[in-house]
Amino acid sequence: MTTAASVHAATSVRVPAWAWALLAFAVFALYFVSQENGALLSAPAAQMLHELTHDARHALGVPCH
Repeated sequence: MTTAASVHAATSVRVPAWAWALLAFAVFALYFVSQENGALLSAPAAQMLHELTHDARHALGVPCH
């Protein structure tokens, strides 16, 4: 006789590929909004990105100056 614990342990959750892609996009978006100050982008592009995300940084509580 199987118990509920053994049935529960054998159950797996399948995560669709689009969910992994969305997670990756969200992680990179959070990085760019909160941390990107020229580590990945050239100086002019990083400055433009900084200005575009300036208010979002402060709204999230991330200091940028």
